[in-house]
Amino acid sequence: MRVLIAPDKFAGTLTAVEAAEAIAAGWRRRSPDDELDLAPMADGGPGFVDVLHAALGGDLAAVTVSGPHGAPVPAVVLRVGETAYVESAQAAGLHLVDGDPETASSRGVGELLLAAVDGGARTVVVGLGGTGTNDGGAGVLAALGALSDGVLDGGPSALASVTTVDLGPARERLAGITLVAASDVDSPLTGLFGATKTFGPQKGIGEERIAEVDGWLEAFAVATDRRTSLEKGAGAAGGIGYALLVLGATREPGIDLVTSAVSLAERARRADLVVTGEGSFDFSSRAGKVPYGVAAVASEALRPCIALAGRVLVGSREMRALGIESAYSLVDMVGEERALGAPAEALADLAQRVARTWSR
Repeated sequence: MRVLIAPDKFAGTLTAVEAAEAIAAGWRRRSPDDELDLAPMADGGPGFVDVLHAALGGDLAAVTVSGPHGAPVPAVVLRVGETAYVESAQAAGLHLVDGDPETASSRGVGELLLAAVDGGARTVVVGLGGTGTNDGGAGVLAALGALSDGVLDGGPSALASVTTVDLGPARERLAGITLVAASDVDSPLTGLFGATKTFGPQKGIGEERIAEVDGWLEAFAVATDRRTSLEKGAGAAGGIGYALLVLGATREPGIDLVTSAVSLAERARRADLVVTGEGSFDFSSRAGKVPYGVAAVASEALRPCIALAGRVLVGSREMRALGIESAYSLVDMVGEERALGAPAEALADLAQRVARTWSR
């Protein structure tokens, strides 16, 4: 039997590569004769560059950029031909925010862009997701040379003083460069479904602060490009999507970009079963997340798709609406303590049990 293993990361415990290897290890214990094809996935968030490097090869260049509160942090630029891939979470990830989220800046993402351009790239693909910043991408614009009567790289709270923004220097700095925003989020920048309302609480912005922070982003949008702030994906990565869009970027769902890069459709057609997974499998998985994207590819190939997840928070009806035949919870099968304490071993054990049902 041929099994395609295509999981996302298990956030906080396993990278996509580690998750795929753990699933394969457990599966082999039960069904050593099955042919396993490992295709770690990403949707633009953490792990985006690692997954693409594994699939495409290329050269990794180590750089140092500004973290959300100004401290230097390490990051990498993946160069494949004239295309560079960078990951916003490496410069502005939630794990890097160690202070007030209202002062967290996305400046380091702009510095990553500059490193890619200075390295000779003609196309730069920016993976969006997993960030702890919520500054509308103002820090990105500042790093690229945008001018303002206020402070652009001081986090969302600094935007209260911004009334004018000159994007000319930033656009000139990227003249001739093709920008691609790889996003798993459809949100606009502001409003009821915008970056602050939807993702602010998970970044540490208190519920009582949502309206004021969203107001700062609204004023920032008025000072730059209000119409673009309403576009799908403008709210991705706390508004870094917006910064890229006003600089002329095109938007491509991160899962579609990775699916193409790893030739997932072709590999699914060669498989008898597709296995995907992520840390928490819930109905938000439909919004450009890896399991939904992998399940869609499996469906087109007329192959069944199952999911292994840290937690499964949807019922069978919702699961099938997402294109998943069955989903298996790590926490339910091995317990939360073991799932978090020894995630690779626990995931391997879960895969071994699942193989009993699905392997021939």
